[in-house]
Amino acid sequence: MTSLKSFPNGGLHKKESRSAAVKAELDYPVIDTDIHTNEFGPLLEQYIEQYGGTKIVDEFRQHLKSSGLNQLAAQWYNLTPQERRDRRIHRPAFWALPAKNTYDLATASLPGLLYERLEELGTDYAVLYPNISLFPQNTGREDLRRTLTRAINHYHADIYRPYADRITPVATIPLHTPEEGIEEVEFAVKTLGLKTILIPGAIRRPIKAIADKYPPEHHRELGGHAQWLDFFGLDSEYDYDPFWAKVIELGVNPSTHSGSQGWNARSSISNYMFNHVGHFADASEALAKSLFFGGVTNRFPQLRIALLEGGAAWGANVFTHLVDRYQKRGREALQNYNPANLDKELIFQLFQQYGKDLTKDREFTQDEIVELAFGVGFGRRFQEQNPNEIDDFALAGIESVQDIHDRWVPNFYFGNEADDRTLVHAFNSKANPLGTKVNALYSSDSGHWDVPDITEPLAETWDLVKEGAITEADFKALVFDNPYRFYTANNPDFFKGTAVEEKLKKLAVKAAS
Repeated sequence: MTSLKSFPNGGLHKKESRSAAVKAELDYPVIDTDIHTNEFGPLLEQYIEQYGGTKIVDEFRQHLKSSGLNQLAAQWYNLTPQERRDRRIHRPAFWALPAKNTYDLATASLPGLLYERLEELGTDYAVLYPNISLFPQNTGREDLRRTLTRAINHYHADIYRPYADRITPVATIPLHTPEEGIEEVEFAVKTLGLKTILIPGAIRRPIKAIADKYPPEHHRELGGHAQWLDFFGLDSEYDYDPFWAKVIELGVNPSTHSGSQGWNARSSISNYMFNHVGHFADASEALAKSLFFGGVTNRFPQLRIALLEGGAAWGANVFTHLVDRYQKRGREALQNYNPANLDKELIFQLFQQYGKDLTKDREFTQDEIVELAFGVGFGRRFQEQNPNEIDDFALAGIESVQDIHDRWVPNFYFGNEADDRTLVHAFNSKANPLGTKVNALYSSDSGHWDVPDITEPLAETWDLVKEGAITEADFKALVFDNPYRFYTANNPDFFKGTAVEEKLKKLAVKAAS
């Protein structure tokens, strides 16, 4: 066993890290937009009791004891292999924390230790995401959701307040309705002093026609067949515009970590990695497309949302596809496929000239040729379209490719983990439409299994520069320019009184001398 007494100053002393060496050569701050933290249960329970009483505390303890707040995991482990197959319960995450590297694991749990080690991580400023925050956001029980959300936010605001010059925790915000989101974000900002937020990527809602047909006790068995995903924009159950307006007013730009494990293409009953690879990107893509096609980024051009853990390449990929689709299926281009524009006489003549082998058994009229030859694509249900429902880009306000850029690129920021080499696509201005580089964010994801050594992420990203995969300018955009622009977009004072502000002042003085 390692003893703290074995090291100078009673701590675990390490030689200077690779990341610290990289940071020492930079003339700008490093902002890590995604470090995960673990909560200390006994203290958190005091906050839960304050807002929900002992009953909610007991329920919270029971959840931790049985499933670690992951009800799916408890369900999966309580089933036999055959039962998992029969019920198609997908394999949940397991062993999600870096247990072997105990020092790093403790760092994710102890605010003072994390603060002390930020230099070792090569980080000037870190935004923290509580591991526990996703549970209350996704539970359908309002009492549990509202109580735990309020308690978690208050707990993190208090324990990280002494370290505010270099660390800030996010406030978790429930969004089952826009009203509850507004209520919690106002409390988080005005009462707790928090300045950035985490929202769910979607809300599962019952499909009324199915829910009404089957009694409630069968809804769980029906699973996804009885539910749909609300992404707060296109086709939403509620008008979330008041919530978007409120976060812009308060200057707290939302982020999301939600995933898509368990969705139809990610529902292996036996393989966690099958379910995991790409799932954050898929979930974030659905949210971003909903806000784009639902016109949210059109109505709120100031809105900024960080889509974390999925990499940045998908942001460039979807942007490219939006441009491609618009050029083929924008309002004007769509007329290329309108059955009303079919030249029936030409089709008839061509069939007469080249289709005799097909029509040799009988004589066909012009209308019969069109109907029988192209009936699959030109059936009546395809012809009778409401003219107000055929422009998929209408709510987004798209009249040109530049409009797509303006409704997508400034609004969305994409968390890119240190060892994710697909980052090169986000910065590939030669391939992306209009010579665009999408807004990638340096997101170490420290505290999770994909970071076995929290001192390595910044150096791993710098390795991409050394290998020629990205430029030094791209690296600066990733670790400073984009994060700084994201957090200050609606709150110019976000970094006031922080190590970032202090470093920028020193660099300005140095540059002027």
